[in-house]
Amino acid sequence: MESFTCSKLVSCHGLPTIITLLYFCTIATTLCLAARLPEQRMSKSNTSDFIKTSCGVTRYPDICYETLSSYARTIQTSPKELANAALSVSLKEAQSTSASVLKLSKGHDLRPREAGAVKDCVENMRDSIDELQQSLIAMKDLHYLGPEFELQMSNVMTWVSAALTNEDTCMDNFEGNGFNGEVKSTVRGYIIRVSQLTSNALALINQLR
Repeated sequence: MESFTCSKLVSCHGLPTIITLLYFCTIATTLCLAARLPEQRMSKSNTSDFIKTSCGVTRYPDICYETLSSYARTIQTSPKELANAALSVSLKEAQSTSASVLKLSKGHDLRPREAGAVKDCVENMRDSIDELQQSLIAMKDLHYLGPEFELQMSNVMTWVSAALTNEDTCMDNFEGNGFNGEVKSTVRGYIIRVSQLTSNALALINQLR
C-alpha cells in the first residue's frame, strides 16, 4: 500500500513537468513551422518568376506559363526540367489531338478531299508523337559536360523541329477551297494548339545552349 502511494506521488509530481515539456515542444514546433512558411512562399514565388521569365523567350508566353505553372514543384529553377515539362505538355497535347483527328476521320459525312486531308493529318500527328517521344528520350541522356553535348542538343532540336513541321503540314492539308468550314475549323483548332506548345518547347530547349 505504501509503495503504491509513493508511486502515485511520484506520478503526480512528474505530471506537471511532462505537461510543461509538451507545452514548450508545441511552441517550438509552431515557431519552426512559422519560420518555414516565408521560405516556402519565397521558393514558390521564385519558381513562378523563373517560369514566367523563361516563357518570355517563346512565341506564345501566356500559353507557356499557363501550361507549365502546374509543374512548378518539379521545375523549381532548372532550365532542363522546364524544357522537359514543355516537351511533356506538347506530347500529351499531340496524343490528344491525334485521337480527336482519328475520330473525325471515321466520320461518314466527309467529302473525298476532306477525308484525304484528315487521313494525311492522322499520319502527320503519329509522326509528330513519335518525334516528341524521341526528343524526350534524348533529353534524358543530355549531359551539360562533355564533347557530346552539342550533338545531343542537335538531336533533340531535330526531333522537335520535325514534330513541328508535321503539325504544320497537317494544317497545310486544309488550305484552299473545297472543305467543309466546320471540319477545317475543328482540325485547325486542334493543330494550332499543339503547334504553339511544340514551338514553345523548341524555344525553351534552345535556351539550354
